[in-house]
Amino acid sequence: MNEEDKKSQEPKAEEPKAEEPVAEEPVAEEPVAEKVDYLAKINSNQKIESFRSGDTVIVNLLIREGDRERIQAFQGNVIKGNHKNGSQVVPGKSFTVRRMASGVGVERTLPISSPNIDSLKVIRKGKVRRSNLYYLRDLTGKKARIKEAR
Repeated sequence: MNEEDKKSQEPKAEEPKAEEPVAEEPVAEEPVAEKVDYLAKINSNQKIESFRSGDTVIVNLLIREGDRERIQAFQGNVIKGNHKNGSQVVPGKSFTVRRMASGVGVERTLPISSPNIDSLKVIRKGKVRRSNLYYLRDLTGKKARIKEAR
């Protein structure tokens, strides 16, 4: 007998049989949110115009409510902080916007490098002689107005 005949006569190892698929319980998959590159968004936020204290601005903020997102505008005077286009965005830098809502002063302090800022548009340039306009908190009516820069 030659070697091929010997191999054919040897008992072959049985191949494992494929198991029948078992019905699995459906698993609820959580919706996977898109991964946002926050560092790239922080460094490339060209939608922020140059502004300084005394300017009237509209800040469009990204508001997340559950799984929905929407844009909300916040318009008011910048009472603290500034930003120049082309300058490097420092992560710790922030600015404060103040507005009157139903006779109550509302202030919002926002980091310039926040990914929640969709855009910032300057409406009016103000003429002021200070960098922090905290004295506006005590003023109402015409006294709280800021002159427009020409």
